Amino acid sequence: MADVPVLAPAEEAPAPTAAGKSKKWLIIGLAAAAVLAGGGAAVWFLMGSGSSHPGKEAPKPAEPAAPPQYVALDPPFVVNFEGDQNVRFLQVTVQIMTRDPKTVEQLKANDPVVRNDLLMLFSNQKYADVSTREGKEALRTQALAAVRHVIEAVGGKPERIEQILFTSFVMQ
Repeated sequence: MADVPVLAPAEEAPAPTAAGKSKKWLIIGLAAAAVLAGGGAAVWFLMGSGSSHPGKEAPKPAEPAAPPQYVALDPPFVVNFEGDQNVRFLQVTVQIMTRDPKTVEQLKANDPVVRNDLLMLFSNQKYADVSTREGKEALRTQALAAVRHVIEAVGGKPERIEQILFTSFVMQ
C-alpha cells in the first residue's frame, strides 16, 4: 500500500473545477435545447396543418373578388322640386355596382320598380340639401337603401348591391 503515490492537495483542485465547468455548460446546453424543442412543438401545435388535426379544417384561401359589374339606369332621372320659391330641376344619371351576375339579372328584371322608387326619392329632395357635397352623399346613401330594398323584396341578396354611383348630377 505504500506504493500508491499520494497527490498533493494543489494537484487535486484543478480536476474538479474543470469537470464542474464542463457539466455546467452541458446543463445549459441541454436546457437551451429543451426550450427550443418546446417552442418548436408549441408552434407546430398552434400552426399545424388541418390534416394533422382530424376535427379541424384548414382555412380556405380567400377567393378573389369578382370584377365589378355596373348596371346603368337609362335614361337619366329628371325631376322637378321646389327650392327658394322657384321650381328647380334635377337631372341624375345613376349606375348600380355589384359583383354578382344574378343580382344584375334581378336589377334588369325589376328596372321599373327601381326607377320608380328612385324617382320618388329624388323628387322629394330640397334644393338646399342636395346643393352640398354632404347632401349628395346622403342622397346616394338613401338611393342605395332604396335599391337594396327592391332587391330584397324580390328575393335577392341586398348586400350584393355595393354602391350607387351618380355619374351625372345637374341642378337648375
